[in-house]
Amino acid sequence: MKSSANSVDAYVESLSEEKKEAINALRKIIKKNLSKGFEECFQYGMIGYSVSLKKYPKGYHCDPSQPLPFLSIAAQKNSINLYHMGIYASPELLNWFTDAYAKNVKGKLDMGKSCIRFKKPDQIPYQLIGELCTKISADEWIQLYEKTFRK
Repeated sequence: MKSSANSVDAYVESLSEEKKEAINALRKIIKKNLSKGFEECFQYGMIGYSVSLKKYPKGYHCDPSQPLPFLSIAAQKNSINLYHMGIYASPELLNWFTDAYAKNVKGKLDMGKSCIRFKKPDQIPYQLIGELCTKISADEWIQLYEKTFRK
C-alpha cells in the first residue's frame, strides 16, 4: 500500500480508522519504550525510528544522507507491519522474540527477516513490542550495525 504522505502526521491521517488506531497505539508504546537517541521520522514511506545524523553522521550505508533506521511501522493493505532491524541483525534477539511471542500470543508468528506482520490489528501484542523496544539502546544499535553491516 503505497502512501503519498510526506510526514508522520499526513501518513496517520491517510489511514482508515481501524489502522489509524493500531498505528497510534504502536507509536505510543514505541515512544514510551525506546531509549533516548532514537527519533521518530518519516522514512521510506513509513513511520520510522532512527538514529539521527547528528548522533551518527555516517548515516545509513544504503543512503548516507539518511539517518540510521532501526524500527519502522506501516499499514499495508492486509496487515500492520513492524520492521525491526535489531531482530534482523541479532540472532539472540530474534530467538528471544520468537520464544516470547510463542509464550504470549495465540496464533502463529507471521514474520520475514525484519518484518513482523499483524493481519488483525486487535491481536497486536503491544506489551511484547514495548519490551522488544527496550532490548537495544541507540548506542548498542550503532555498535551492532557497524559490526553487522559496515564491514
